[in-house]
Amino acid sequence: MISTLDQLQLGQKAIIEDFNVDIIPLKLLEMGCLPGNEVELLQVAPFGDPLYINLNDSHVAIRIETAKEIKISIIKETAL
Repeated sequence: MISTLDQLQLGQKAIIEDFNVDIIPLKLLEMGCLPGNEVELLQVAPFGDPLYINLNDSHVAIRIETAKEIKISIIKETAL
């Protein structure tokens, strides 16, 4: 199922499928935010922004506006 990174639930894992390279900050690309890499939602800030994710064994905070631009395929549903 293709969705966007902002739609992940806590504990879900996904594979990055696609994004607009002009919108994603260069720092995220350097940290491994690339198609084919796995991402997991670890935590959401109290007001929903930013999202705290695990990307290539690095913990990264990402703005919701940026997360909406990253297309993903969910590979692990939450155990809730």
